[in-house]
Amino acid sequence: MPVYVWKGIDSGGKKQRGELEAKDETAAQAILRRQRIRVVSIKKKWKDPLEDIAFFQPKVKTKDIVVFTRQLSTMIDAGLPLIQGLDALSGQQEKISFKKVLTEIKQDVESGSTFADALKKHPKLFDRLYCNMVQAGELGGILDDVMARLAAYMEKAEGLKRKVKGAMMYPAIVLAIAGIVLAIILIFVIPVFQKMFAESGSELPAPTQMVIDLSEFMKAYILHIIGGLGGTFTLLKKLHQTDWGARIMDRWFLKLPIFGPLLKKVAVAKFTRTLGTLLHSGVPIIDALNVAAGTAGNKVVEEAIYNVRASISEGKTIAQPLLDSGVFPNMVIQMISVGETTGALDEMLNKIADFYDDEVDAAVEALTSAIEPIMIVFLGGTIGSIIIAMYLPIFKMASAIGG
Repeated sequence: MPVYVWKGIDSGGKKQRGELEAKDETAAQAILRRQRIRVVSIKKKWKDPLEDIAFFQPKVKTKDIVVFTRQLSTMIDAGLPLIQGLDALSGQQEKISFKKVLTEIKQDVESGSTFADALKKHPKLFDRLYCNMVQAGELGGILDDVMARLAAYMEKAEGLKRKVKGAMMYPAIVLAIAGIVLAIILIFVIPVFQKMFAESGSELPAPTQMVIDLSEFMKAYILHIIGGLGGTFTLLKKLHQTDWGARIMDRWFLKLPIFGPLLKKVAVAKFTRTLGTLLHSGVPIIDALNVAAGTAGNKVVEEAIYNVRASISEGKTIAQPLLDSGVFPNMVIQMISVGETTGALDEMLNKIADFYDDEVDAAVEALTSAIEPIMIVFLGGTIGSIIIAMYLPIFKMASAIGG
């Protein structure tokens, strides 16, 4: 619907202005009259022609959803009706794409839909975990509390994601720079030495000949190498999107010598935080396990969670399937078992998540500290070996002249 910009005077004689959506100008004036506002001027708001093209709109980030969630929680806690809260937040939203989504959600709620059902129509922004927690909050009459807890969960989950990305990006960037430097040396620098050695007519040492052969190979097949690397990356990405491929690759990732322990800690922190938050919000444990499995991000962990769900459905405990997965440490399983026994599983899960958040911090720091000298030695050793190999003939010629 079009948006109208209006100016008017309210019942108290004060000047007011604002924007509202209506099917036409007559409908907009009728809405303002019902609000006891005497319209002074009203006109259709200019519409950006790029507004409906998603490519040109800024992307809605997790931070935007966290801010929305926290603000709505505060409004509901202050006694503001849900529809008015949604109206206020959509009105102040600067990102057009997010503003449209919030307006659609408000309209669905006005039409009699539940808040959770309205959110489910926008799965790209509001995932299953978000919708299930909102649904539990609505049913339990604690929507404000659930929304606040949801915002806190999202902030911690996003922080964990940033830590892992940071740990992975550092070695990737260093390796990329090393590869570019080596390619430049082999393609542009080595041929200069090669021409000089060819003019001398002397036989080259084996290391020098090896570097020259590698340089010629790079010059001849550099485009094939780049294409091969790109094709391999795409193939692995497609493979990971299949069930059997993800199962094999995720299990392999967890066994990596340096990154494996970090990925296990992240998996434990993510699973326990998600399940603990859902249970504390009143989501039934079977539904909570379904959501936690879907957000696990690792096929091995996902299968372990589904095994837990089957175990509970049969009247058994959570601990044994987690132990069988080989991902979760004994300490975690024992703490979960104690939480089950004492009836405080949600609190125990959140304590485990807090502990493993700190463990991830320590693991990322240790990983960065370990990788830095390895990368320096690798890069320095490789470039140093090439330089030595290229100077060997020069030393040989100098010795011959001196002799």
